[in-house]
Amino acid sequence: MPQTYRVTLLPGDGIGPEIMAVAVDVLNVVSQQHNLQFEFSEALLGGAAIDATGSPLPEETLAVCRQSDAVLLAAIGGYKWDNLPRHQRPETGLLGLRAGLQLFANLRPATILPQLIDASSLKREVVEGVDLMVVRELTGGIYFGEPKGVFETESGEQRGVNTMAYKVSEIDRIGRVAFEIAQKRGKKLCSVDKANVLEVSQLWRDRINALAPEYPDVELSHLYVDNAAMQLVRAPKQFDTLVTGNLFGDILSDIAAMLTGSIGMLPSASLGASGPGLFEPVHGSAPDIAGQDKANPLAQVLSAAMMLRYGLDQPAAAAQIEQAVMQVLDAGYRTGDILAEGMAEGMKLTGCQAMGAALLDALRG
Repeated sequence: MPQTYRVTLLPGDGIGPEIMAVAVDVLNVVSQQHNLQFEFSEALLGGAAIDATGSPLPEETLAVCRQSDAVLLAAIGGYKWDNLPRHQRPETGLLGLRAGLQLFANLRPATILPQLIDASSLKREVVEGVDLMVVRELTGGIYFGEPKGVFETESGEQRGVNTMAYKVSEIDRIGRVAFEIAQKRGKKLCSVDKANVLEVSQLWRDRINALAPEYPDVELSHLYVDNAAMQLVRAPKQFDTLVTGNLFGDILSDIAAMLTGSIGMLPSASLGASGPGLFEPVHGSAPDIAGQDKANPLAQVLSAAMMLRYGLDQPAAAAQIEQAVMQVLDAGYRTGDILAEGMAEGMKLTGCQAMGAALLDALRG
């Protein structure tokens, strides 16, 4: 009997439905080859949910996600919903989903694929060989701290407030995840904070230091976030695993993503202590190219591979998908975002559907 998994699909907005369709086709082929069975359920999140229900995260969506073995998300948001009140915007739905599933650890790998070195905006000698992982705390920090909002002062002037706050327990649990990932990788962990000016960051640094003796095989270092951003661009190969809070991780993971030449190539995983994980591309919904068959589905497909590896404990199936991605890149298939300027010779400018078909051919041999 095949191993059966319940997977909730959240196609979302913009290019989301296009890239999700490719990922589902890939998963269906892989399932046949590894004696797996996926029971897919589709639910609304983000702008699509707002249009249908008035809420960016309907209760039904959170309920079906909680009942799943894993959740695969494409992308949410777009210009159409940018002017809505904060509590009704697509991004609020995503934050609510992460909190509702208690997903506190976000894993964002940034690996330079040799086929795409020339798509990076940085020099080959700077990015060649980069292989790093950003571990971002996901359910605390300034995005969730209270108080927050826009308030009126006694003089009648508006004042915007957000609160960056972390408890010891929140820092310790993300710290342990990061140390354990570093143990499995290059045994180097860089903790990123702003301890020179922020008390919450000083607590962060103190707790990461307190955990370090439990992981004597991991070399621990610290950087202030502004220096870390500079170092990621100046000398990214010095990093293996980075751990940081919600806001800093949001920014640094996007910087790390662009080292690879396109944010369209980067997957991510969001995990909790138990229950289903959430797997999604780092990129956004790209409404400007939605419906034009121009989207790059590879980050979505690699997110499905992360789902297999980290969420469903199916590393062989994950590795097959990752190998198929390498094969289509070796064969010269490129969507517009990864077709390096001046490097078109021998490359095949490919749309979303054609890239999906090439992946299926690679999987089937």
